[in-house]
Amino acid sequence: MKKLTVLSGGMGGARFLQGLLHGITAGSLPGVDADAEVTVVANTADDWWIHGLKVCPDLDTVMYTLGDGIDLDRGWGRRDETWSAKEELAAYGVEPTWFGLGDRDIATHLVRTQLIDAGYSLSKVTEALCRRWLTPVWGDRVRLLPMTDDRVETHVAISDADSPSGKRVVHFQEYWVRLRAEVPAETLVFVGLDDSSPAPGVLDAIAGADLVLLPPSNPVVSVGTILGVPGLRDAIRRTDAPVVGISPIVGGAHVRGMAEQMLASIGVEVSAGGVGRHYGARSAAGAAGLLDGWLVDERDADQVAGLEQAGIRCAAVPLMMIDHDATAAMAAAAIGLVAG
Repeated sequence: MKKLTVLSGGMGGARFLQGLLHGITAGSLPGVDADAEVTVVANTADDWWIHGLKVCPDLDTVMYTLGDGIDLDRGWGRRDETWSAKEELAAYGVEPTWFGLGDRDIATHLVRTQLIDAGYSLSKVTEALCRRWLTPVWGDRVRLLPMTDDRVETHVAISDADSPSGKRVVHFQEYWVRLRAEVPAETLVFVGLDDSSPAPGVLDAIAGADLVLLPPSNPVVSVGTILGVPGLRDAIRRTDAPVVGISPIVGGAHVRGMAEQMLASIGVEVSAGGVGRHYGARSAAGAAGLLDGWLVDERDADQVAGLEQAGIRCAAVPLMMIDHDATAAMAAAAIGLVAG
């Protein structure tokens, strides 16, 4: 395998990518060439505009993580960050005060916004930003693509007793950052998703891959929104490459993030098996399933038989990404399900 394509959200996807690349470099992934190229298709439905700046949280988390600039404690934003601009904006009373942009991070958003205002697509802008972050570390072995160049935003409907409808719709960032996903998500609205198109290079990366990986990113608002771009799901169904995923649910709960809340909002069982069945078996005739293989945690070993009966090759191994070696071992186990 010389070409791998990964559909990634933010923190979970970025950490998985670190381990995957570590395993490739170490030669510990079965059937994967030590010089294999990795194309990352990142979720952009979390994007939003704030203080006149275009912010792309998942693109930046992947870019900073693989470029060794991420804040390791937070899992997002720049290392050695300062917050003077945030404090000054708050002193002026400029809202939203609950979402902070670090001073170093602002530079990225300024460059991105200026280039977009000059007429460049998000794909071209991302390519330019990655020349600073990815090229010095990985050369041409790692490529980061937005799922689409079109504006797509996830909004969440929540209960609001003061609203005539009894509901209020907030941007995903408000739900995640200000509300901390602590209120039920009644409905998800993916603004612009149905009218979007895959970004240049995305369909080719899937069609030309030797392996497609779905990391333990949120299956609804990360991987799910990528799959919602018209043409993406069909491309994965048609690719000759095996498709394998890693469960973000361990022991009936998410490890980090809000997968439980999002799965509940669309009526999917919060379990490793539930997510695997949600993606579905690619072998199922006439269905829209995507998976050839699905990796679950050893605590969910009782779900392996049911997934295999559903047509998905499955195995149970430790899924905690405690370090690069452990994550590489996860990637190796996932690949082992479909290699050969």
